[in-house]
Amino acid sequence: MSRPSLPGAFDLGGRTALITGAAGTLGRQHALALLEVGARVVITDVDEAQLDEARAEIESVGHGGVLAAEVMDVGDEESIISVADQMEAGGGIQILLNNAAVDAKAKDDQSLAGNRFESFPVERWNQEVAVGLTGAFLCSREFGTRMAAHGGGVILNIASDLSVIAPDQRLYRLDNPPPEGQPVKPVTYSVVKAGIVGLTMYLATYWPERGVRVNALSPGGVRADQDDGFVERLETRIPMGRMAQPGEYRSVVQFLCSDASDYLTGQNVVMDGGRSVW
Repeated sequence: MSRPSLPGAFDLGGRTALITGAAGTLGRQHALALLEVGARVVITDVDEAQLDEARAEIESVGHGGVLAAEVMDVGDEESIISVADQMEAGGGIQILLNNAAVDAKAKDDQSLAGNRFESFPVERWNQEVAVGLTGAFLCSREFGTRMAAHGGGVILNIASDLSVIAPDQRLYRLDNPPPEGQPVKPVTYSVVKAGIVGLTMYLATYWPERGVRVNALSPGGVRADQDDGFVERLETRIPMGRMAQPGEYRSVVQFLCSDASDYLTGQNVVMDGGRSVW
């Protein structure tokens, strides 16, 4: 059988994609990416107000697919099962994009001062692992099981360049605080994102005969009103000399979710401007 032409390989017409944590900056971009190639996209998030705002913003851009929204808490097993059953009744989904996570942003370096490992609270550990990792496990279990039973599909897990490198805590340092008061990237982020890659490899070898492909995308830093000093420091550590723009990951999402990548599974695609190779 000959392969389809490139435009045909990217075409997601007739397929439904569900995105978790879709009210965030990259979640909205992932939705636009899949809508551009014809998918019906269901955006989900735990915050109904932010979800409504995201839906309005996405719809204002214009696109080629169909957009729907569902409130879903990835930290709540029953919430996920309820949405999965609802999607199944409507024909199911063929693409799951696990995007939900808790991420402390460097818009204000002082906001990261409470992340010190020495005093990191177990309650926060549990909550952030529950959202970023357990949530991806539960969504993959519920939606992936249904995909496997109905001809296959694609799971795309959003990891991070910090799944393959350690956070460079020098990026967050301030001039005045003593060492024990310096802001840092929290331990949970690295652990969750490394775990996402492990989950990706496990699932890629679990349902291959059922037609379920599973990959991870590890973006680098995205420009989003961060502190200017942080941006300057980070950009000196990126070979391309800049952070990513929010829309620059759309094409790789389209590739990984479509038949254009139909011989790719179990991989972590790192797209970080070269930071992780320096």
